[in-house]
Amino acid sequence: MKNTLIQINSNGMGTSELALASILIEKYFQLLLEEDVAPKFIVFYNEGVKLLCEDSNCLKFLQELAEKGTKLIGCSTCLNYFKLTEKLAVGTRGSMQDIISLQAKVDKVISL
Repeated sequence: MKNTLIQINSNGMGTSELALASILIEKYFQLLLEEDVAPKFIVFYNEGVKLLCEDSNCLKFLQELAEKGTKLIGCSTCLNYFKLTEKLAVGTRGSMQDIISLQAKVDKVISL
């Protein structure tokens, strides 16, 4: 997974009810931390940016991934749209151009 980009576009995992989707994405990040090699990048856009913000149920897992060297990038347009720019708690803001550039640099892109 070391040269992999994961992209997340929702405030959970899958298309089920938000409560289940939240449980699934939290479990995904928890298990991802147990892997020997963390992904190089995780980009968040659309409602996915909410996972990077204060009160996210995934925040502690994302902070640990960042400490392991995973770069977390939230779409600045999306953060602005949802009025979350000031609530970003982990990761950095990036443009859609940044996301496109990263997608081109990695060996594998995984969309959740």
